[in-house]
Amino acid sequence: MSYVDFVCIPLPKDNLEKYKPQIELFATVMKENGLISYCEAIADDVPVGKSTDWFKAVKTQDGETVVNTFLKWPDKATRDNAWENGMKDPRLAEMMDPEASLFDGKRMFWGGFSTLFEI
Repeated sequence: MSYVDFVCIPLPKDNLEKYKPQIELFATVMKENGLISYCEAIADDVPVGKSTDWFKAVKTQDGETVVNTFLKWPDKATRDNAWENGMKDPRLAEMMDPEASLFDGKRMFWGGFSTLFEI
């Protein structure tokens, strides 16, 4: 069964148009390394919770929203190799520079998940 990565970031709304070309480039690089499917989704119908919610998870600040990413891989080995190679790809160098980032990477979270059920 496939392997899945989820990523969640706090994105300043003013950076949305600058962010779109970055995610297209990122998806291209990862697709070249075996990515099956890629989806970036921006908060649209997301309630604010009393204890926890998407906004609290990344500690959004004024003018920020939440973006979630779903990456589907054929297997964990392909995913691990893609992340290793992708992070070394010179096309992504500027994007990976914390000084040039369009969002606060310290508040980003991510993880890899084994598939429990899939159709």
